[in-house]
Amino acid sequence: MKVIQLFNQESKLIARAAKQNREAQQRIYDLYSAKMLSVCRTYIKDLQHAEDVMIKGFLKVFTHLNDFKEEGSFEGWIRKIMVRESISFLRIQKRIEFQEEFTEDRSFDDVNSNFEVEHIQQLIDELPEGYRVVFVMYAIEGYKHQEIAETLNITVGTSKSQLFKARKMLQESLKTQNSIGYGTP
Repeated sequence: MKVIQLFNQESKLIARAAKQNREAQQRIYDLYSAKMLSVCRTYIKDLQHAEDVMIKGFLKVFTHLNDFKEEGSFEGWIRKIMVRESISFLRIQKRIEFQEEFTEDRSFDDVNSNFEVEHIQQLIDELPEGYRVVFVMYAIEGYKHQEIAETLNITVGTSKSQLFKARKMLQESLKTQNSIGYGTP
């Protein structure tokens, strides 16, 4: 019963915001801005640029609220907008480069580390843009290679290659950090 009530409240909030009710829009922004900034930040190294992209994303959210069909979660719909805005920003900056080449390796999964989230984010930030975007979309956002390929206008093989190379670079960084004792209790 409470789930239905929460859903109804969210639906009413969305409907009010779609009618340009500034209070409802502010409520939506307050509810989701921290999570969406985190989404943008995973793609964009610079926090100020990530904030700008998030704001542009929310502008799109509010101008296209009538397009939300309630077929999935509202948060997921907003997240998808933020991912697309982040990728669009990177394209405009011409920072994404993809290299076509593929080799499969699963050794990244075997790395054992005690790193904090901030340090992992720093390691991800150090990846070349193409590697980082594919890695974030696949490993963090849960996109499949076909979806990544369509979104980024690359081949599935390129997506797999970028993921492999990102994992390999992260694995090497983690091994280096482990060998110097970073993150050990």
